[in-house]
Amino acid sequence: MGSSKVISLEKAASLINDGDTVTVSSSSGLGCPDAMLAAIGARFNKENHPRRLTLLHPIAAGDMYGIKGIDHVAKKGLVDCVIAGSFPSGPSSLPMPDIWHMIVDNDIRAYNLPSGVLFDMHREVAAKRPGVLTKVGLDTFVDPSRQGGAMNALATEHPIVEKVSFAGEEWLYYRNFVPQVAIVRATTADERGNLSFEHEGALLGGRDQALAVRNNGGIVIAQVKRVVKAGSLHTQSVHIPCNLVDYVVVDPEQKQTTQIDYDPEISGEVKLPDSAFAFADWNADKVIARRAAMELAQNDAVNLGFGISANVPRIVLEEGYRDDVTWVIEQGAVGGIPLLGFAFGCSGNADAIMPSPSQFVYFQGGGFDVSLLSFLQVDRAGNVNVSKLPSKPYLTAGCGGFIDITTHAKRIVFSGFFTAGAKLEVGDGRLTIVKEGKKKFIADVDHVTFSGRMGRERGQEVLYITERCVLRLSDAGLEVTEIAPGIDLRRDVLDQSDIELRVSPSLKVMDAAIFTDAPFALKLKEARHG
Repeated sequence: MGSSKVISLEKAASLINDGDTVTVSSSSGLGCPDAMLAAIGARFNKENHPRRLTLLHPIAAGDMYGIKGIDHVAKKGLVDCVIAGSFPSGPSSLPMPDIWHMIVDNDIRAYNLPSGVLFDMHREVAAKRPGVLTKVGLDTFVDPSRQGGAMNALATEHPIVEKVSFAGEEWLYYRNFVPQVAIVRATTADERGNLSFEHEGALLGGRDQALAVRNNGGIVIAQVKRVVKAGSLHTQSVHIPCNLVDYVVVDPEQKQTTQIDYDPEISGEVKLPDSAFAFADWNADKVIARRAAMELAQNDAVNLGFGISANVPRIVLEEGYRDDVTWVIEQGAVGGIPLLGFAFGCSGNADAIMPSPSQFVYFQGGGFDVSLLSFLQVDRAGNVNVSKLPSKPYLTAGCGGFIDITTHAKRIVFSGFFTAGAKLEVGDGRLTIVKEGKKKFIADVDHVTFSGRMGRERGQEVLYITERCVLRLSDAGLEVTEIAPGIDLRRDVLDQSDIELRVSPSLKVMDAAIFTDAPFALKLKEARHG
């Protein structure tokens, strides 16, 4: 090997042994070491090895739009167990990913754990500590009193999360999984294995994953786009140093993210004018995002999730606010404007990009002001499901960072449509329901991703914003506090819920301006602190 750590993809794949636990750094199509995963799958097709791997994915590897990721290795015999923060997901118009077939068919043990907790587990493994003791996940589907994070029957037979009492309090204990192999991705490696991330949209958790493997005698494989002379990388540009990297593989066609070869905006190498950020199209989604924006205050640090909430930064910008709110997302970006589509997880004009594990410490401790998230289902206890629909599980990605974020958030705003598939018209200051949809406020959600009971016990402020009404979580249940102009409370709200909804004695009509296709004079609330 000489002074260089560069080897072929085929050679790197041959280093993985039967029964290994392999941790992979990725976030769907962002930062995915796709070529390395493809090489492992190709070796299995040829040699029937490696076999019975356990895969750790703090965030999903691959998607349904061009980056196969985990689907390269979703083969019977190759994988025995997957423990992931999220999985590939997409619309019902696309075929179900192979990994979901294996989960649904009970071919592998599959678990979905919070992304931040999975990063915590790597740090605990690296420091030779016994596991993660945390409140994250209590009374959600990762609590062993529910599903314990199991995504299928086979996983249920092998529990990996325990509920324990410590210092007089109830906690969840996530036991460690010691990885023998880490597969990470960067932009550039020098011949010694120092890694820099200058074209990456996020740092993700590769350094922590490499530490976990290095400190336990395993091997770290880095996929990069290019290799440069030893010592030519600037010291402060090296995010993962050479002492944590054993081998380097090169994929010169490595995409920055799904269907994007390279865009310097994504990696923060250029800053764009405000005019480069397109505003949201006029529709009911925009109405919901506008109402969510009204919950923000000057100087807020706001966590943002995928879905309707992702449009809120564009709403705030359109209304004339530029740097009054700081957006923080789980992949690590701080500030700027979170991007949409295949670039979601990155931010344009970001102030900084934090490593994901550090960002999750910030989230788990509730250091931010507000979280804007989505919902699929809501039930009588105020529980929210975003992680699994039994009929079509691959339409959802799992919990990702949702549970980490909501555990100690001070304020949570869930956004979504009141019913699924309704035909709606918005404009001229009112909402019209042309055809009603399927009920989403139901007796019991299929998967508890947010616990309404824990939210009440923690004193969290929780809102559910829809196109036709706003509800809040109260000690007595869900309470309707606002309805849209043009909406009949009984016909369009109360009768379209399978559960009893309380009505606030001070029920208001939502501002008609947000139902009109023109700027609506958003006014941020006064700063909450300093």
